[in-house]
Amino acid sequence: MQRCSWPKTELDIAYHDTEWGVPQHDDLVLFEFLILEGAQAGLSWSTILKKRDNYRVAFDGFDARHVAGYGELKVAELLTNPGIVRNRLKIAAAIQNAKAFLAVQKEFGSFDTFVWQFVGGHPRTNCWESMKEIAAHTPESDAMSKELLKRGFKFVGSTICYAFMQAVGMVNDHTTDCFRYSQIKEEL
Repeated sequence: MQRCSWPKTELDIAYHDTEWGVPQHDDLVLFEFLILEGAQAGLSWSTILKKRDNYRVAFDGFDARHVAGYGELKVAELLTNPGIVRNRLKIAAAIQNAKAFLAVQKEFGSFDTFVWQFVGGHPRTNCWESMKEIAAHTPESDAMSKELLKRGFKFVGSTICYAFMQAVGMVNDHTTDCFRYSQIKEEL
């Protein structure tokens, strides 16, 4: 079975084969990926996948209302948790992002409505023959980053936004020879 070249570990392969590039519209899932992509900055996605279950526990199932209310005691607890990335700036960003996320939900009715506007409400299917062809960011991720930053989000640079877009299926960046490319394309 041919797949994209990046998944190397069992966790990577399972994630690639079942989640990566699948369009997501559930705000809880979108918030989870927003936090995880920010935590990934400067690290490998494999590292984050290994810690994902720990993140779910540590961040109350990615319930944005809970995360938005975290105070110094919770931050201190998170900083001692070896199951997550113990970076004070990334933890503070997760809390700030939860607050900004809730504000976007209130304004747009859902984070889904807000975020999917950057691709016109429909997934983009690219036609890459090699992972080397895939850009680190696009005009759409640039626009998303700019708007998120304007709304107070942190750790949402254009490259992080593009990784988020790939993860939640706003773009199908599976290579054309990957078995998931046509599967996802057919589901659209």
